[in-house]
Amino acid sequence: MVEELSPEEVNERVKEGDIRVIDTRPAAEYERGHIPGAINLPLGDLPSMVPDIDWDDTDVVCACPVGQSSKQAAMLISSYEGVEEDVAVASMAGGYEEWDFELETSEPADA
Repeated sequence: MVEELSPEEVNERVKEGDIRVIDTRPAAEYERGHIPGAINLPLGDLPSMVPDIDWDDTDVVCACPVGQSSKQAAMLISSYEGVEEDVAVASMAGGYEEWDFELETSEPADA
């Protein structure tokens, strides 16, 4: 079973700087707006990219559109041998559909 964090809990931990957010949406969706500081690792690319990430001792939360595929991502990440046993890997309940806080964008501002 994958632990779930509410969007409120994720927002608070992002502000505190004690969690790493993995955004599993496609790059185009990520660029339109993402949780501040989130790393974009689309779900389809995740299995091949997990070994390339430096998994330090920071807890991880996965975020997706509605909170379903992020559970799969969390299970995959937590099963990777390079992730420390004391690192919590969770899914954000409700996904971006439930996120009511600030988003960063990767798109250039219109001039």
